Amino acid sequence: MKPATHPGAPVFDTTRWSVIASAGSADAVDAGAALESLCTTYWTPVYAYARCLGNAPEDALDLTQGFFEKVIAGNFFAQADRTRGRFRSFLLTSLKHYIFKEHARQKAERRGGRVQFVPLEQRRAETTLRIEPVDHASPDKAFDKEWALALLDAVMKELETYYAGQGGARLFETLQPCLAAGRDRHSYAELARSTGLSEGAVKVAVHRMRRRYRELLRRRVADTVDSEAETEAELRHLLAALAGK
Repeated sequence: MKPATHPGAPVFDTTRWSVIASAGSADAVDAGAALESLCTTYWTPVYAYARCLGNAPEDALDLTQGFFEKVIAGNFFAQADRTRGRFRSFLLTSLKHYIFKEHARQKAERRGGRVQFVPLEQRRAETTLRIEPVDHASPDKAFDKEWALALLDAVMKELETYYAGQGGARLFETLQPCLAAGRDRHSYAELARSTGLSEGAVKVAVHRMRRRYRELLRRRVADTVDSEAETEAELRHLLAALAGK
């Protein structure tokens, strides 16, 4: 479920601390747009965490929407401090605190109002959780895995935008599978026929795409932490989360 978007609305890089700072700013326009983008990006990790606590889909939906309503209604992101560590950890700790309070107060009312979501993200999250049953999944691990997937999705979109801006949309579409699969599944000869390039040129293009992908991924991770050492640690953590470790 995602907040409604508006034509002409600014596009935010939702992994950057600068955007998080905007979300906590006093400027209503900047804060509103940044909050909308941040809530969209992190909805699935929050929902996955709530489900893996053992909540039914409807209850997890209530908790997720309630959490983001609290984020928007309060001065939530103004409390985020880059010098205190990773933004992922800050959000997860805040979520745990919110759910604990909600369970303690035993609220049963359905949420609604300020943030409207579409069910697409919930269906996608439920598909993932059917593959990895909630009774076998750690809530923290589910949150981290969905966080990592959201990060990779943002990197892929940025990479696609870059290639489109260079007039290489078709090249990106053809070579994109090479980012996730071994070259044996996508022979350079086949790719050469598809792109009209020589095999040598395809090898260079694949190498450049992979290099840029790694650069974008590293930059986005670096923008959620406070140091080079934290960047390395966060990359290792997210890769482990994707591997289910």
